Amino acid sequence: MLLVLLSWISLGAGVVSSALIVVDTRLRGYRQPIKSEEFVWPVTGLYLGPAAIAAYRRWVRPHSRRWQQRNGRPPRRPRQIVILTGVCQCGAHCALGVVLGEVVVFAGGISLAGDTLWASYISDYLGAIAVGVTFRYFTSVRRGRLRMWDALVTVAKADLLAVTAFEIALFAWLAFSHHVIAPEPPLNPTTPAFWFVIQIGLASGFIAAWPATSWLVRRGIKVMPWPGPDVDKRARK
Repeated sequence: MLLVLLSWISLGAGVVSSALIVVDTRLRGYRQPIKSEEFVWPVTGLYLGPAAIAAYRRWVRPHSRRWQQRNGRPPRRPRQIVILTGVCQCGAHCALGVVLGEVVVFAGGISLAGDTLWASYISDYLGAIAVGVTFRYFTSVRRGRLRMWDALVTVAKADLLAVTAFEIALFAWLAFSHHVIAPEPPLNPTTPAFWFVIQIGLASGFIAAWPATSWLVRRGIKVMPWPGPDVDKRARK
């Protein structure tokens, strides 16, 4: 009973946090110059809740035209915020991937060696990659076959390492939950506790993906496409 209550509270906080970010960008007019951030941050709010709102208001909202008209030039973004944005982008891919993957496995009754856990691993990982490729495809400036090729290369080069680190931590938590927290009967997507477990797993993945994203940013492999000189010089080191 306590687990169910905690699940509803956590899920409710995630949904409300996501909705508040959407309202702020879409209805209150704090539109972002990089439209991908209007997708990434609401998804981040689903699993990080109020922490996502705090980060959004501190580092993302000031880069909207409306904020700058009222307050002037936004603060420069240090390297840590460049990394944070990269991790959130990776997390958005993984979060949507795990939702798609888990629903497919459950609805299709898919299992491997009589266990749904390995089927979930494969579907979740492939789902994250598929979301990442789709995201990169629609943000690519190329057209036709070059657009798809550009998306595949960008994901392999700039996203795959961080996504893999994220997914490993998520899978480790799912395995622990499956075998220790709720072995019988196993949790499934029709219960709030299942998605509460997913939330915790995504938060764990967020932490695990930070070192990988930091390395990609330091090496110049992962670059945030922000307009203008708004990134602190230390972020480029």
